[in-house]
Amino acid sequence: MNTEARNKVFSKLKELDIAYEVYEHPPLDTIEIALKYWKEIDSIHCKNLFFRNHKGNRHYLVIIKDTTPFSIRSLEKKLKQGKLTFGSEKRLMKYLGVKPGSVSPFGLINDETHHVHLFIDQQLQSADKISFHPNDNTASVVVRYADLLKFLANLGNSYEFIDPTPDVD
Repeated sequence: MNTEARNKVFSKLKELDIAYEVYEHPPLDTIEIALKYWKEIDSIHCKNLFFRNHKGNRHYLVIIKDTTPFSIRSLEKKLKQGKLTFGSEKRLMKYLGVKPGSVSPFGLINDETHHVHLFIDQQLQSADKISFHPNDNTASVVVRYADLLKFLANLGNSYEFIDPTPDVD
């Protein structure tokens, strides 16, 4: 458990007067593992993917509903950012302050230069509650969707909504 990372998230949520619920669980490194622990949590769950462009000078956090099929080629076409590859562990730490398996929009509190651009699955706009790891994959934090937007607005990173579903050829 990374108590320092969690506490930074909890402090920011309290500072912004954002109510949250915390659910403890073993480390959840994949969606497949997470699904069995998330079934009792009343919220929409997400896949959080960290990418870099071909040149390595732009970085993106993509948040999609956990059950949405994912295709990197389709995503590349929709994002219009060129060829994408997953960001390395070193880049994850540099820009989001997290290790693989703990990626979430809460990591943006560590992006003081607002370098990372966020793409959010448009399906999430209809969610009442949404959950993410608090920069540590041994817990899930549930917040209202409107409060996620409040959190993002406070941080200042750019974001936009996308339809991440793969194109049917």
